[in-house]
Amino acid sequence: MKVKVDKDTCIGCGLCVSICPEVFAFGEDDKAEAKAAPSAETESSVQDAVSGCPVGAISEDR
Repeated sequence: MKVKVDKDTCIGCGLCVSICPEVFAFGEDDKAEAKAAPSAETESSVQDAVSGCPVGAISEDR
């Protein structure tokens, strides 16, 4: 699985970063970005971040 954060949509609320810091981090623009590919251990947290994003900025590709 790969995840992508749409920088134009992201509002920088930090929900994904707090749910799964192993995969998401804040970039220099204070918006979230995927810093690593999800692993089997983080897949559930990534799913929570995708579904919890208030603006739907995170997409996944299986």
